[in-house]
Amino acid sequence: MGLRDTMRVMVVDDMAASRGLITMSLDQLGITNYDYLKDGESALRSLAANPCHLVISDFEMPKMDGLKLLEGLRTNKVTSKIGFILISGRASADVLDRGRKLGMNNFLKKPFTTEQMRKCIEAVCGRL
Repeated sequence: MGLRDTMRVMVVDDMAASRGLITMSLDQLGITNYDYLKDGESALRSLAANPCHLVISDFEMPKMDGLKLLEGLRTNKVTSKIGFILISGRASADVLDRGRKLGMNNFLKKPFTTEQMRKCIEAVCGRL
């Protein structure tokens, strides 16, 4: 049984189309143990109660953006070690710098290919 069979992933994105593209790539990579939520606040609550191995989060979301979600994860002992990939089509150097300072593990620019998603995940979690 490989990493792709045991890894649990949480996708956080407020846009159904974006969630669909992310989960389609996960399916193509053979990662089937994933769930999704539409906003950072509900993701933070859910992950505190039931942590996973990796969070793939959009940056721009209402109420709580991806970096605020990351900050919340890193300040909670239960979720502080969860891998975190930020996805955005328009992330500035400032956003990426803030993400790195908060403990972001990797970044993926939209639009992305499944191969780019694989490389991004493997850089965080190891060979799939």
